[in-house]
Amino acid sequence: MGFIALPDLEASLRRFEEALSELVQSDVLFVRLIHQDLVTAGGKRIRPRLVLLASRALGGAPFEMELALAVELLHSATLLHDDLIDDAETRRGKEAAFRKYGNAVSVLSGDFLLSRLLHVIAKTGRMELVERFAQVAKTLSEGEVLQFQVAALEDYSLENYERIITAKTAVLMELSTEGPALLKGVDGEVREALARFGLLYGQAFQMRDDYLDLMGTPEALGKPVGGDLREGKATLITLLLMERFPEVREVLRRKGRREGDLDRLRMLAWESGVAEEVERRIRERALLAAAALKPLRPSPYKEALRALALKEAERLS
Repeated sequence: MGFIALPDLEASLRRFEEALSELVQSDVLFVRLIHQDLVTAGGKRIRPRLVLLASRALGGAPFEMELALAVELLHSATLLHDDLIDDAETRRGKEAAFRKYGNAVSVLSGDFLLSRLLHVIAKTGRMELVERFAQVAKTLSEGEVLQFQVAALEDYSLENYERIITAKTAVLMELSTEGPALLKGVDGEVREALARFGLLYGQAFQMRDDYLDLMGTPEALGKPVGGDLREGKATLITLLLMERFPEVREVLRRKGRREGDLDRLRMLAWESGVAEEVERRIRERALLAAAALKPLRPSPYKEALRALALKEAERLS
């Protein structure tokens, strides 16, 4: 279960790539190089895909391309800032931007992307959309700070984990699917359904990413595993392990620096059934997302959204 082939959607995504490349052009070499690495180098483009699918499921919303560009620009800006904060080695298989160009250039290039975002959403003339982007940007920032706060204070809990994945990932996906309804003037249960789908799908997506960071393989992911552990971040799988094995808190505290720490956590997860429990919870969240689409009228685009959610139950990369 993966992307459903929809020729009109794929054509729109190709136009999206062209528009994005044009939008981030700059006369400044370092800005241009960063954006070649990050923005125009591809990626899954999940958020623009969500925008376009939600729009088409509603019969087409005005300014769908501007919305698709805006959500990807906000996502890309947060990646530049997050990599610096997390001291990340790589992004999408390449050296992180701040390591190549320096902290200041990376941060200011993220700000450049935010300026392009403002340019794009201004074209829609919808103040409610501007307000929603402002809310989401605020929540994304708070989510990052909360994640560091939890690690610093060792305030590990499932409640905090839910707050973090919602703030860091799910709210932007919620905006991606609710935004077309806002632009089209659709209210009531259909708009609520799209918003709920985006939120639940975003949570399932982040839960799967976190699971794979510990239990996946470098070959499938295209990057080293154990990044969250090295940053001292407690994810669902480590939280459930911590409930059963006190030693896991110490491993997290030392950020997995001792030889064999990562392998030990992986072994505990498999042997204790925690890995299976996390898989069950991801599957449950994905099914809730798919079920949220019920108020939408039948269409290939609704089915494509549903397939995206169900993919999280089995995704390996």
